[in-house]
Amino acid sequence: MSAPSPRPAVDPRMLRILYFEDLHVGMRETMMKTVMDSDVVGFARLSGDDNPIHLCDVYAAQSRFGQRIAHGLYTASLISAVLGTRLPGPGAVYRSQSLTFHAPVTIGDVVTVVVEVTELIPKGRRVRLSCEALVDGIAVLDGEAIVSVPPRPRVDNATAPPA
Repeated sequence: MSAPSPRPAVDPRMLRILYFEDLHVGMRETMMKTVMDSDVVGFARLSGDDNPIHLCDVYAAQSRFGQRIAHGLYTASLISAVLGTRLPGPGAVYRSQSLTFHAPVTIGDVVTVVVEVTELIPKGRRVRLSCEALVDGIAVLDGEAIVSVPPRPRVDNATAPPA
């Protein structure tokens, strides 16, 4: 008797799939996330970046920030969350990302990530997107991403279900 196969973490029937042909300049998605202590500790474990500015209240209190801050790349990873799940979404593959960091993000901050399509590049089905993370309306980081997006699958009339 074999064990039942594990359920997928995401039900593929619930995904909103956008293909290159569905996108247009100006499309935009926003996501909000409250930065929790467990996020910062988990990111430190995952990345191996255990800089005390992120993990030690005593050390961080003596820093120029006066308190612990989230990893910059944790905040940037929220951009990845939008790109991979919302715009363009499932099937998008990172090609590049530029980032400029403007201000720290602290535990308890609510980060709003805004991603907007700025250019469609037919060769390679690439999409250029502006990316911004804000706390209380102030940019904490911004940059640009380029992702590849799959084309809409062709329907083969020989195998298509009858209308």
